[in-house]
Amino acid sequence: MRDQGIGSGVEPTVGGDSEGRPDQQLADDRLTWTVPEAARLLGISKDCAYDAARRGDLPVRFIGRRVVVPRTALLRLLDEAHAQVDSTHHPTKAY
Repeated sequence: MRDQGIGSGVEPTVGGDSEGRPDQQLADDRLTWTVPEAARLLGISKDCAYDAARRGDLPVRFIGRRVVVPRTALLRLLDEAHAQVDSTHHPTKAY
């Protein structure tokens, strides 16, 4: 059994606190996430994330048999979606 106590050097790859916030390492350090990890970050089910990947709504890359979600592509997608919501709710006023 692995010791995962304080100072053990074992970094969590998926998880979060009791409020559902992701671990800092998962949120900041990794270049890619698995589909289940991306689902957890997005607050959707794993099945919903795989369906979105099949539709092309969730950006994925294949590395061998592995399916990963590039961090930059997911963040760019979310930024674009956020910008669209902002422009429909708070249109820029032309003077």
